[in-house]
Amino acid sequence: MSPAAELTHQRLIRAALELFSSRGYHDTTTAQIAKKAGVAEGTIYRHFPSKQQLLNELYRAALRWAAKTAEDSSGATPQARLALVAQGLIEGAVRDPAVVKIGLLERHDAVLDDESRRTAREFRMGLERVIAQGKAEGAVRPGAVDVWAGVWLTVVSYALEKVVAKDWKPGDAGVGLVIEGAWEAISA
Repeated sequence: MSPAAELTHQRLIRAALELFSSRGYHDTTTAQIAKKAGVAEGTIYRHFPSKQQLLNELYRAALRWAAKTAEDSSGATPQARLALVAQGLIEGAVRDPAVVKIGLLERHDAVLDDESRRTAREFRMGLERVIAQGKAEGAVRPGAVDVWAGVWLTVVSYALEKVVAKDWKPGDAGVGLVIEGAWEAISA
């Protein structure tokens, strides 16, 4: 891809990310994306086969970032590792709330392709590995690891919603309570 085409591609991604996260996927048109990116509407289709494909690219990028956050946690205990993951996700919500909103807070099941579903599974599997380690050590309560990963992520998502809405900042007491509560919800 030429430098000019790469720049256009990135502008389209940024415009779509902003519009999808503020207006919603279904209420955003390709004409709005093109206008925000400063290109003709037809230019979108030179970079993405469809609006759905554009959303899938954004979603996969968001989930790859979240999966990397989970992989990079190297705390001594599962509790410490999950706290690091939660902190990483919360810091990401401050840096780029639209990415967190698209990847972790909004449901896009009806428009996700197989690759996006696989990327989401990879993120969940990273969480499940940490929780399985905790379960093996007796720190996580008995039960299905995928269920506990869902419970943990749902509780942490509450803090992510508050940070994305700019109601909370990373150091606020509520963030700490949510991270602690997420662990308490799954701990033995």
